[in-house]
Parts: sequence; structure tokens; C-alpha cells
Amino acid sequence: MVALGDLEELFDAAARCGVPPQNILAAARDGRIGWSIMGVIPRRYGFADVWEATMPQSWADGRRGWDDWLLPADYPRVILPPAGRLWSANNRAVDGEMLRALGDGGYDLGARARQIRDDLLAIRTATMQDMLSVQLDDRALFLARWRDLILETLTDEAAAAKPSLREAREMVRDWGGRAAVDSAGYRIVRAIRIALAEDVLGPLTEPCRRADGSFDWHQIGQWEGPLWDIVTRRPLHLLSREHPSWEALILSAADRAVVGLTAGCSPLATCTWGARNTVRMRHPFSTAIPALARWLDMPPRPLPGDSNMPRVQAPGFGASERMAVSPGHEQDGYFHMPGGQSGHPLSRHYDDGQTAWEEGEPTPFLPGPATSTLTLLPEGA
Repeated sequence: MVALGDLEELFDAAARCGVPPQNILAAARDGRIGWSIMGVIPRRYGFADVWEATMPQSWADGRRGWDDWLLPADYPRVILPPAGRLWSANNRAVDGEMLRALGDGGYDLGARARQIRDDLLAIRTATMQDMLSVQLDDRALFLARWRDLILETLTDEAAAAKPSLREAREMVRDWGGRAAVDSAGYRIVRAIRIALAEDVLGPLTEPCRRADGSFDWHQIGQWEGPLWDIVTRRPLHLLSREHPSWEALILSAADRAVVGLTAGCSPLATCTWGARNTVRMRHPFSTAIPALARWLDMPPRPLPGDSNMPRVQAPGFGASERMAVSPGHEQDGYFHMPGGQSGHPLSRHYDDGQTAWEEGEPTPFLPGPATSTLTLLPEGA
């Protein structure tokens, strides 16, 4: 192991690692913090501007391509950020020439990163519990403006016309502001936003789909901005001919979303977020041999959280690890990982970390006293 003296040395070494490029965030003994990329980055040429460099380009005419790897000194780096904090949630961290070097591999929307940033900026002197609270933050800040838009559109007159929308409006009004397992309002707001996206962006991008059958606007990671701009500015030339007004389009999307929810669960109050966001962790063998599921799979569990918030959670995806530890204070650290320490389904340690991971209860970073010892001996010993 090489002793590294400062951030620059660490980032130089990280740039030479033979791994797919990843974010690296680090703190040095002198108190400086920084961000860079670990792993090799191609040295590209022939791009007219930074935005052209973020998109796939043809190499056919030989004017664009890459001919080597970037030198460590040319890597994007952010050292001593003005905010005094570092965060990373698959979001775009840089702009300008640094973005030209990296390109765009599909950055996340940024809502989750922003919430993490604001959580960190609100902490003056961090404790372990503070860090865990950030990781478990399931507040629905990203959807708050959509909730307000829905309530603004669901007037008394509109709600009176459709009993389902009247019931939905009450649940949206009392949604709780979190991706909580018992919140039907959160799930309704989320479903209406997606239905609106289908009604607005689908027709708008239809010429693209006709030109290329593989085109799918859902794969455009940054569609939130254009969608919000359209539904708030409400330009008449982008209004579908099927609707006499933008209010009618929004109400139609809301009605369709509510009808879709009650098709899978009824009454509407039972259509909670937890009913949809139920985690089912399955062992690969149980998918092939279902009879083994009772021994291999973790019990299904409704969990809070969603994609655009710090506590990222979906039925088949979630935090693979949660951890916070301060050097020299390892005894105060915590560690979460789904499943358990053992991969043997008959071991009592097969699932001993699952409950703490699900419930967000801190478990010690350091191991306790040994309870079992495994001794490996050469054959014949």
C-alpha cells in the first residue's frame, strides 16, 4: 500500500486505477476535502463545444474520436468547495471544460442530490445520527410542487364532477409530504405526474418515434424540466387536440391515474405507497426453484422512500449499504447492509442484518465478541 500525503496525490493515484470511472470523494488530514473521478477517462478530440461533447457522436469521418487516456493532471477535480460539503448521487458535478472531458453518461435528475446537499448544509457539527438521518430522509420535496399543481387544478367544481377525484383530492391534501408506506396521497401525486408526462411528452415526441422505432422518451433522464415548463406555461400550440384546455388535460390525466390505481387496489385509501413499494429480495436459486423461496428469500416488506430523495427505495432496488464512521471514533460508527454476514441460508447470520436495514436502526460498525470460529485445515491434517 502506498502512503499518500494529500488529496492531489490520492486523485493522481485514483486516475490510474484500472476500473470503470467512478466518483471519488475524499478528506485529507489537513482538513481539505475534494471530489474527482477514479478510473481511466478517454482523451477525446474534435468536439465543437461542451454540449456536443456530452452527446454520442459518429466517428465515421475521422474528425471526432479518442486517441489516448487523459493524464491525471487533466482530470476534473473540485477541491475545497465553497459550500464546505461534498455529496454525490449520480448527479452532474461539474460544468464547462470539466464537463467536456467527462461527457454525459446519463446523469440523474439531481433532485436527490439537492436534498442531500441541503440536509448536509443544515448540519453544523455532524454526528453519526445526523448522517443516518440524511440517509433515511424520505421527504417528498421533489413532488411538492406537483402536489400544489394538482390541488390548484382539482377545484370544487372539478371534484364534484367525478367522485373519484373528490376522494383523491382529500388524500392529496393530507398526503403527509413523505414517501411513507401508509400514504395514499403520495402515491396519487406520483401517479398523476407520470400520467401527465405520458399525455404531454408522448404526443410531443411522436415524430421522433416515427423516425426511429427504438426512440423512447422515458429514457431521457432530464424530462422533468421540459414537462414542468410546459404544464405551467401552458402554450396552446402544444396542447393536445383531444382537450379543450390545459386544465382539462390535467384533469383527464388525474382521472386516468386514479382509475389505474383502483384497478389494482380498492377502495382508493388502500392504494398506499407501501402497497406498491414492497421490497421482495429473492435469491437467484428461488427464481428457478420456487419451492426453495421460504428458505432463501427475505420476507416481503413495505418500505418508505423513492427514487428522487435520499432514501432511495424501490421494490427491486435500494441502498446496498449505509455507513458512517469517523476515523478514531470507529466505536461510534454504524453499518447497514441487507441480508446478513453469511451466504448460507441455514446460518443464523443469513439475514441478521435485514431488519436493521429495513427499519433504519443503527447497528455497530465494529464487530462484537466472536460467537463462531471457522478453522480451515489442509487435507489430511
